[in-house]
Amino acid sequence: MARTGSPTLDENPRTTTPPDAGPPRGWRVGAGATPPGDGGGVPPPEPEAPGLGEQIGATRDAGKRLFDAHLELAKAEFGEIADAVKRAAALIGVAIGAAIFAGLLVAIGTPLFLGEWLFGSIGWGILLGLLLMLTIAVAAGVKALDASTSWGIAPPFVVAAVVGIVVGVALGLDLTNRGWTALGDAAFSGLDPSSRPLVLAAGSLAVIGAIIGLIAGGLGGGAGAAVGGLIGGAIAGALLGALTAIATGPRVGAAIGVAAGLIVWIALMAVDIVRHGVDTDELKERFMPDRTIEVTKETIEWARERMPLSRRS
Repeated sequence: MARTGSPTLDENPRTTTPPDAGPPRGWRVGAGATPPGDGGGVPPPEPEAPGLGEQIGATRDAGKRLFDAHLELAKAEFGEIADAVKRAAALIGVAIGAAIFAGLLVAIGTPLFLGEWLFGSIGWGILLGLLLMLTIAVAAGVKALDASTSWGIAPPFVVAAVVGIVVGVALGLDLTNRGWTALGDAAFSGLDPSSRPLVLAAGSLAVIGAIIGLIAGGLGGGAGAAVGGLIGGAIAGALLGALTAIATGPRVGAAIGVAAGLIVWIALMAVDIVRHGVDTDELKERFMPDRTIEVTKETIEWARERMPLSRRS
């Protein structure tokens, strides 16, 4: 039972539609359709078509979003590629470092091993390895500057090999020690037998070395050079005498022979360089494209003769 004095749902002014008001704004009544106020079905609203500016803006926004999406994808992919490149570069660096270390280990460890194995001391490996590297350096320099056929490394090598073999056999078999011992027993029996070979060898060769140094210094310069040659010859002779007076044994004797051969090889190549000198003109001819320069000059002269330049007044 409805209460009197109160409007019903259909009588509510907010929901009721005046009879003559027509369809709501934005609604379009098609054929056979009944407006809402007439008690018929309600047709679905049709949105208004967007304008040209709105369509252009929507297209621009869609394109911008598409471009941003591609840009973000490219950034992510390039980031992954950069990480992969960094990882590969780090691994390649580790591989190269390991290879260099392995090469150094072989280059350094081999002479040390051979020195310990063949000659009984790592020190011999260091000394002989150093001499070998110096020999290779000098030989490479000789071949680089060898502009004539008078230089070479084979003849000095043959002489050095002979010297090394002689020294190694003499010291390895203690021939020099036995010779100094026999000479001391025969001529200097008053000296202490334990030090007799050493004193006799060092003193004798020191005197001989001093005389040779004095003569060489006097021929090469004045009084200062003669005194320097005297002192240097005496020291060198004493050291050589001490070396020949010691009973080295086969291993040490062989090591000294190899060292002597390398030293003689280096000295002979250096003497050969000093004796022949360096022909700078010949080196220039070897490293300058003279024929190309001459042909270019001839071509330029030929072109000038056939196409003379006009002189400006």
